[in-house]
Amino acid sequence: MLLINATAIFDQPRFAHRGLLIDSARHFLPLSVIKDNLEAMAAAKMNVLHWHIVDDQSFPYQSNALPRLAEYGAFSHAHTYRPTDIQEVVQYARDRGIRVIPEFDTPGHTASWGKGYPGLLTDCYNEKEQPTGEKGPVNPVRNETYALLWAFLREAAGLFPDTYLHLGGDEVPFDCWQSSPEIRAWMREHDVSSIAGLETYFEERVLALASAAGRSYIVWQEPLDNGVKLDSNTVVHVWKWWWPVSATEATVEGGAEMNAVAQKPAGYRALLSSPWYLNLGPYAGEAWVDYYTVEPLEFDATPAQASLVIGGEACMWGEWVDGSNLMERTWPRAAAVAERLWSARDVRDVDAARPRIAEHRCRMLARGLAASPGTGPGYCPQDTSL
Repeated sequence: MLLINATAIFDQPRFAHRGLLIDSARHFLPLSVIKDNLEAMAAAKMNVLHWHIVDDQSFPYQSNALPRLAEYGAFSHAHTYRPTDIQEVVQYARDRGIRVIPEFDTPGHTASWGKGYPGLLTDCYNEKEQPTGEKGPVNPVRNETYALLWAFLREAAGLFPDTYLHLGGDEVPFDCWQSSPEIRAWMREHDVSSIAGLETYFEERVLALASAAGRSYIVWQEPLDNGVKLDSNTVVHVWKWWWPVSATEATVEGGAEMNAVAQKPAGYRALLSSPWYLNLGPYAGEAWVDYYTVEPLEFDATPAQASLVIGGEACMWGEWVDGSNLMERTWPRAAAVAERLWSARDVRDVDAARPRIAEHRCRMLARGLAASPGTGPGYCPQDTSL
């Protein structure tokens, strides 16, 4: 029997959304690695797994409604997630107090979608209006596009029970849209005078589909930057990385990103990821210090604007990360982000955090969770492998 003294703990999170993005499109991530990462997230009191499940490079998500997406878009049949796999991850996360928000990015980052459904994407043309043979973003002017997206989003909403779907919207190569005679003719016919207007049309229709499927939505910041008229319920995810990496390096550009999201009368709720791109490194040294010293509300915010920042996410994009190194590259650095999103604004003493980061890493190792040294030379007392 284990006896402990009577203890009262007073603790609460500063932000409701404390997330980590993983990317299974650039490199496939085995279920065992995703589960290990969920264990690590729970230990750090993170509560949202942002699963960037598909992208240009591959489409590992098996859709029963649109089976050609994974059949032709995945790296291989073995590199896919079946519906039962999705359910297993969602339940595993839920058991640990973690929500799973999938991201299905459109209209850009969709090359893998077009491998199974080539008519979904825009045909690009050169300056002589000759087809180049290349495909661009999702074609926004065909009704078939929205029929396909409706079937897809309705099914995804049934597999992922969270309130939110992340619908992307970033890094759209508009030059292909502008080159298309079909799209230009549609714009003239429908009195759409700008690409921003066309993007607004696409986003409004896709967000309406998500709503019809019973889901709220998150988008990256570009639609707002580009003048798209977003529904007031939209959550805008700020990612552009010229946000200051520390409280002493605040820049006008960094604050402007958050001001553009939270300003009145727009007043969109916001998530911050700009200073927390773990995949950018460095992997040597105490990189966690930069993540730890960021202040999410270090912008020209009124109290009303500050209240719209619902949290943030660390991002581990997958260009150089797969199942062999995800855990070591992510942890314990993500724990510094987790504390920044949990603890009060004045909890920011790096010297006080350093031994706690080291101890947290040792506890992870004791639980069989891989994590790199984060504080320089040292050892873990419970290490029995020596």
